[in-house]
Amino acid sequence: MKLQSIAVYCGARSGHDAIYEQEAYKLGKILADRSITLVYGGGNVGLMKQVADGCLANGGSVIGVIPKMLADLELAHPDIQKLYLTQSMQERKMMMAQLADGYIAMPGGFGTMEEMFEVLTLTQLNYHDKPVGLLNVQGYYDPLLSWIDQSHQRGFVSTNHSTLLQSAHDAEDLLSKLENTTFFSLKEELTKD
Repeated sequence: MKLQSIAVYCGARSGHDAIYEQEAYKLGKILADRSITLVYGGGNVGLMKQVADGCLANGGSVIGVIPKMLADLELAHPDIQKLYLTQSMQERKMMMAQLADGYIAMPGGFGTMEEMFEVLTLTQLNYHDKPVGLLNVQGYYDPLLSWIDQSHQRGFVSTNHSTLLQSAHDAEDLLSKLENTTFFSLKEELTKD
């Protein structure tokens, strides 16, 4: 699968370790180098700013989607090519999902998790066949990956669905995994395990 656009979910904060900003910027650069359009939350703060700046500084295309209410709080990025203002978070999430061929969650907080799990659930339920991945910087997502493994072991997530969420420590590796994601029919999944 050739990805034309990727939605990146990440923090409006930078975290306490400079590696998070560095990896966000690097992801933006890699997207630009691969001619993959970045779709993101439109902010000019935290990891959002870094991923957009990395893409822009390397000639990439960037689309931002931000609710009007947050445009001032997250200081909408002034340099991106397209910025969509929405009325609500729900509209923002729907537009980002529609504009993207795949999704990457970088380190972030509640919003990042909520957005990532929503698109992952839509993939699981066959509402779309778009890959979802975690850029697991510094092992940030190790506890979440352990939880998914436990959910599988205890019978709440099927074998195939337990591998639906791709993960890598390196952006290049993650993009390769996303391009090779295998999808399964919901009916098949509900009748096994």
